Amino acid sequence: MGRAFEYRKARKMKRWGNMARVFTRIGREVTIAVKAGGPDPENNPRLRLLIQNARSENMPKENIERAIKKATEKDQKEYKEMVYEGYAPYGIAILVETATDNPTRTVANIRSYFTKFGGTLGTMGMLDFLFERKCSFKVEMKEGLDLEELELELIDFGVEEIFAEEDNFMIFAEFTNFGPIQRYLEENKFNILSFNFERIPNDTKPLTAEQYTEVEKLIDKIEEDEDVTNVFHNIKSE
Repeated sequence: MGRAFEYRKARKMKRWGNMARVFTRIGREVTIAVKAGGPDPENNPRLRLLIQNARSENMPKENIERAIKKATEKDQKEYKEMVYEGYAPYGIAILVETATDNPTRTVANIRSYFTKFGGTLGTMGMLDFLFERKCSFKVEMKEGLDLEELELELIDFGVEEIFAEEDNFMIFAEFTNFGPIQRYLEENKFNILSFNFERIPNDTKPLTAEQYTEVEKLIDKIEEDEDVTNVFHNIKSE
């Protein structure tokens, strides 16, 4: 298996522990998608998949509908997707994705977390060499499906890695190929359970148990911020 498989294995057990925070994150992503492509899922591919993501997180149908309706209101907040980069103790790279209606507030908060836990917030783009941006799809397995044959068929769509995971399979590709892969899967009647945009580290750094505990405090604090949608790092998994 390749880097995407190892990355998935390391992150698979890390879940958002607070359901309210999960729903807030999805709601903001829905707002951004609706404002970019409209409120009709049939004509808005990203919104269509976000609804599927919401269902996979057990978000009630009425919450999803309310989020879409709210996004069309004139006084609805405008959210910007911002990325912040820095280093935790022991040289661990941290990349933080946010959706915020107040970047000044968000950057001040993120900087305070890095400072409090012994890290430093850097400048945008400083970690581009450390992370590759990918898209991923979690798809329901079809009976009799040959993943090797599917992978060969999807190479022309930029797919880099496919592997089984329980009763489903994962697809990883360059994030720019997200649209064509989504269209292929939908046109061929695959059930997409969820999707994500990932930042996979090119290289990872090992930590002792004590060092990991120290860095984890920073990561946990960042993830608690309601403006934060994703946190990526380059800690080597055991």
